[in-house]
Amino acid sequence: MIGGRREGGLMRKASQSVVKSRILIAVAIGISIGCLFAFLYPHGFLSFYSPAFHSQVLSSKCELSHRLNELKAEYAAELEKNEELRQQVKELTEKVRLAEQKKDHAQKQVETLGKWRKAGPSGTVKGLRTNPTVIPDEPVNPKLAVILEAVAVGRELIVALANWNVKESLEIWFTNIKRVGITNYLVVALDDKITEFCKSNNVPVYTRDANDGIASIGRTGNNHAVSGLKFHILREFLQLGYSVLLSDIDIVYLQNPFDYLYRDSDVESMTDGHDNMTAYGFDDVFDEPAMGWARYAHTMRIWVFNSGFFYIRPTIPSIELLDRVAGRLAKEPKSWDQAVFNEELFFPSHLGYEGLHAARRTMDFYLFMNSKVLFKTVRKDDRLSKLKPVIVHVNYHPNKLQRMKAVVEFYVDGNRDALKPFPDGSEWEW
Repeated sequence: MIGGRREGGLMRKASQSVVKSRILIAVAIGISIGCLFAFLYPHGFLSFYSPAFHSQVLSSKCELSHRLNELKAEYAAELEKNEELRQQVKELTEKVRLAEQKKDHAQKQVETLGKWRKAGPSGTVKGLRTNPTVIPDEPVNPKLAVILEAVAVGRELIVALANWNVKESLEIWFTNIKRVGITNYLVVALDDKITEFCKSNNVPVYTRDANDGIASIGRTGNNHAVSGLKFHILREFLQLGYSVLLSDIDIVYLQNPFDYLYRDSDVESMTDGHDNMTAYGFDDVFDEPAMGWARYAHTMRIWVFNSGFFYIRPTIPSIELLDRVAGRLAKEPKSWDQAVFNEELFFPSHLGYEGLHAARRTMDFYLFMNSKVLFKTVRKDDRLSKLKPVIVHVNYHPNKLQRMKAVVEFYVDGNRDALKPFPDGSEWEW
């Protein structure tokens, strides 16, 4: 009995202890929850539902919205700055690349020269004539690079610019190119009509993007504006590492010109000269009697290169030439592109001016014939009229289309009377 009582007492005490512990835990939890609410809602739990609280919430939302708008504006401004920086990086990268090309050019010149050498016997010494080509830079125009890879032969091709105004002349131009068997040629279309016209006649064509400023000039500009475009467009061909035989549309092809090029100069051009003196240069004596003993002054003269037909290699001097001409034409819109082209090629360095260090060659004027040579001399000479030129450029005369057709009749169809109706010059004799 005593043992039973003791056990019962112990059980009651244990039960009371558990109850007390539970009460203490509940009190502790209540205090903790109270502290938490006091911390979260210092103004009372019911203030959560008060108008002041709602006003505070709305105010916070407005502040957040305003801040979000500010962040959006800052983000847009940073994007614009980033685009400006990207453009600056692109321009600086281009400058560095050109500087590296010039450095590479100088290094190649030094390598070619090698160690200092004695001059050697008279008549055995030759200086450098051919500048090294630039490193191809495909990112300049990936679209054009793909076309050139498919069209060019030996990394060279004929290139012509055309819009719808010269459609009939263009047809004679590419018909005779095909007849001769030339495959490496390309038309740079300056409007959509010419693009479709070329495609319908299986003529290789390249069309610039519609939003391109150069392309817009080609669509709306006059002949002189279009002539100025070629110096901008040719630059990309040269940067991609291709040699270009630039051709106007008023040219009839009778043989493959690539078989007659020397390729030893930066620029190889046909001439506006009509004989050996005017084409290749001569000593022209200026007479001024008032000077007495010194009345005679010797001058050097040469008739200009024709900027409508020239072969240009992808070298630093060639690209510099294009940049100089394009830059001057932009500043001097009334200047004639052919005059500027020749001034930049021939004017020597002098005070305040650095001349272009480019090698140049004049083409044979009987092979690469201008229309003055043809109509004033060749057609009247039995011996010369039997020789077939490589090309005939109708650059000296109007009524170009009729004269181009007559050239084809004379040299291709064998009609010996085809050239007779035309006057020597631009005026018809009545």
